[in-house]
This record gives sequence, C-alpha cells and structure tokens, in this order.
Amino acid sequence: MRLVAVSAGLSTPSSTRLLADRLAESARGELAAHDQDVDTEVIELRELAVAVANHLVTGFPSPQLGSAIDAVTGAHGLIAVTPVFTASYSGLFKSFFDLIDPDALTGKPVLVAATGGTARHSLVLEHALRPLFAHLRATVVPTAVYAASEDWGSGGDEYTEGLPARIRRAGGELAALMAVRAVTPEPGDDDITTLERQLSDLRFD
Repeated sequence: MRLVAVSAGLSTPSSTRLLADRLAESARGELAAHDQDVDTEVIELRELAVAVANHLVTGFPSPQLGSAIDAVTGAHGLIAVTPVFTASYSGLFKSFFDLIDPDALTGKPVLVAATGGTARHSLVLEHALRPLFAHLRATVVPTAVYAASEDWGSGGDEYTEGLPARIRRAGGELAALMAVRAVTPEPGDDDITTLERQLSDLRFD
C-alpha cells in the first residue's frame, strides 16, 4: 500500500512537517503490526509553491508537481497537514488541492491535521479542513489532530489527551480504513457510507 502525507509548512524545520511525519509513522506502524507493507512519501508543498502558481495560471503542471499530484491521487491513504493562517488552512495548501481532479479523492481515506501557535485555532479542523475533504468526497477519519506550540512534549491531563495519544488514535483510524479499502473494490458514490460503517466496526487491538 501507498501512504502519502502532504505538508504545507513553510519554514525549515517545520512543526507541520514534524506532525506529518509523526502521523505517517503512527499509521505505518499500525499497518506493519498487522503484516501490511506500506510505502510512505511526504510531499513538501513549499518546494512546489512556484510550480503550483504557474499551474494555476497556465493549466500545465511541471514534472515535479505532476508527480506530486499523481502520488496523492494514487495513494491508498492520505495525510493532509497545514499551518493555520488567518483562522483557516494556508493559501498554498488550498491552491494545491484546487489542482486535484474533483473526483480523484472519492472514497480515499484522509487524515486531516493542522499546526498553530495557540489552541484557540483548533476548530480549523472542523470548520475548514473537514468540509474541504468532504466536498472532495474523501472519507475523513473521525480523529483530526491539531498541534499548538504547547502541545509538543505535553502528555495531557485527566481531561484532555496529549498530542502523542491523539496521533496514535488518528494513525490507527487511518490504518484501519486503509486496510478495509485494500480488500474492498473501488467504491462508487453509493459505497462511501459503507466504507465509513466498516471503519466504525473495525478496530486494531
């Protein structure tokens, strides 16, 4: 199986890239524990920023951008991580997914995540990222992950799961849905809810 993570972080090093790596490791580990071989690729959108802009105005992707789009559309599972800009996903993140064929992500398992300086922006997961991929008819896993600056190295408390626990749970949900999709025929529009039901029934012990 192929797992692709898209990171829209702009800095180096990037907490957005770090979160993408951690989520990919979690999902890959869950699948490997159940004898599933997974090839993982991380796409750094900052390296494609000029190519994305050129594609938007010319309609033609560069070879590197074309390869990234093919990787996303051909993946068995997708992780999409963006920094929060002006209370939403970044413009680069949105521009990249604007280039994806509207039908290419239908039924594809997607884990959404975001990073920001403060926990106040965590609702970006529900008011921006989840609706975006629902519009693209992807199957978004139940647990989305937001990492504020203070979350790194935090173990949480009796009321709130720490970041490592949320990463493990989200990675496990993505792995479970990828495993279901690997043995299920490609879905039509009417089959997406069936896949979601299978995810709710499937648990990795």
